[in-house]
Amino acid sequence: MLIAAWFMNCYTYNMNTVDIKFVAKEGVCVPVYKTAGAAGADICAYIDKDVVIKKGTRAIVPTGLFCAIPEGYEIQVRPRSGLAAKNGVTVLNTPGTIDSDYRGEICVILINLGDEDFTIHNGDRIAQLIVAPVTQGQFVRVAKLDETERGAGGFGSTGVKA
Repeated sequence: MLIAAWFMNCYTYNMNTVDIKFVAKEGVCVPVYKTAGAAGADICAYIDKDVVIKKGTRAIVPTGLFCAIPEGYEIQVRPRSGLAAKNGVTVLNTPGTIDSDYRGEICVILINLGDEDFTIHNGDRIAQLIVAPVTQGQFVRVAKLDETERGAGGFGSTGVKA
């Protein structure tokens, strides 16, 4: 019996939660986590008429949601993997950041990198929201930075060399 209790304790976790107050226009799909372990809450398009994103172009898609994010947190807007894998449609500025002091409507910048035009209908799941803590850095001017093995190498500099 003790072993079973210990085993259950090892695999039990406390999900951290933060209250996100929101206002939604009439008929809006509210953000929803589709599974108990989901990190992202799906959000949907809130549009009067279909939006066609031609291949190679982008569109700003409204959601009808307005949030009050607690200070010390942000909401990140991220792509939905199925939309990207099946259609080549993704969030352009991923992850997009919604700051705690923003009170406007959440809109999603979608880009169609697929081979065909893509149509968004009202209520389609278009992105997911991740609630994350924010750490603000203090930028301190110095005369010189410390040396590292990598130095100024970037953009693949640590990969395989020919």
